[in-house]
Amino acid sequence: MNAPTLGMLLGGLVLLVGGGEVLVRGASGLARGFGLSPLVVGLTVVSFATSAPELAVTLDAAVSGSPGLAVGNVVGSNIVNVLLVLGLSALILPLAVRSSLVRRDVPVMLALSALLLVLALDGGVSRLDGLLLVVLLVGYVVWSIVGGRRADPAGPPAGDGEHDRRDAADGRRTAGAMLRDGALLAVGVAALVLGADWLVGAATEVAGALGLSDMVIGLTVVAVGTSLPELATSVIAAVRGERDMAVGNVVGSNIFNIGAVMGLSAAVAPGGVPVEPSAVRFDLPVMVAVALLLLPIVFTGFTVARWEAVVFVGYYGAYVAFLLLDATTHDALPAFSAVMLGFVVPLTVLTFVALVGYELGLRRGRRSAAERGTGPT
Repeated sequence: MNAPTLGMLLGGLVLLVGGGEVLVRGASGLARGFGLSPLVVGLTVVSFATSAPELAVTLDAAVSGSPGLAVGNVVGSNIVNVLLVLGLSALILPLAVRSSLVRRDVPVMLALSALLLVLALDGGVSRLDGLLLVVLLVGYVVWSIVGGRRADPAGPPAGDGEHDRRDAADGRRTAGAMLRDGALLAVGVAALVLGADWLVGAATEVAGALGLSDMVIGLTVVAVGTSLPELATSVIAAVRGERDMAVGNVVGSNIFNIGAVMGLSAAVAPGGVPVEPSAVRFDLPVMVAVALLLLPIVFTGFTVARWEAVVFVGYYGAYVAFLLLDATTHDALPAFSAVMLGFVVPLTVLTFVALVGYELGLRRGRRSAAERGTGPT
């Protein structure tokens, strides 16, 4: 690796970490100013901001005739967001999830993931398909903002200084504080986009030198690179105690990746965005399965525990290992696939089913005990 490439890698990482810290500070302040919870801000403003690298990379790839890179970036980023970003964030601090996220936003993410798979079955996402995805995204954003303003917050979000604590105590935000928070948000977004661009450029140069295809590069190197803003933002949000924002950022980013990134790319690209048959057979179903995997996680006590985070990170490592073994037609691929499909995946499914059953049994027991306690004597 030459010195300029190494410099871009290190500089990109510095910008991502710093940009994530600044963005979380600004978004938290704006949440208080507009009467929105950190969850809603994470699902909308922060998600759109951290999805900017995916949008830039995918639009450029779709228009310049690299559909494999475009599709791989969206699909790979969604897989990275759940398995790696959410997993690493929960390893730092177990993430408590609001019940509204389970009832509304995770099912929306799952539905859009399944819709993208269905739209791609004919070999591509057409311009009309892209417009449909954009319209659905706009409806979701309006729904989230209106619902977030009507909802009663679970409590005041954590501040980031004495000045913010005074503002929260007063129940209002001054015009100066709002301008400051808006400036922090803008600076954070700019740092995230520039940092991701540097890191993706350097990493893609290295991967291309190794002879990997556009689809594999999009699913791995570019997907991880463009998801680094989500990783930086969610990890920093978890460290700062903004756990709703950490989870909302991941779920919202996945929704934006499908609705805005893939939708706009398909709408503006001549003839839409072609999807390789291998992506329809494997990568898109994996994306849907990952979205589905999040439902029982947040359902069991509305918490992403550390051991569940370990499973997520481990699964992402296995997914990348499979892609690399498949791309290089390595001799170990059949044995690796057999172990994953015959042992690891069934064991994980059985574990999650048992946990859901256990949690449902506990809730029924508590409900019955409460009814007996309040019933006539």
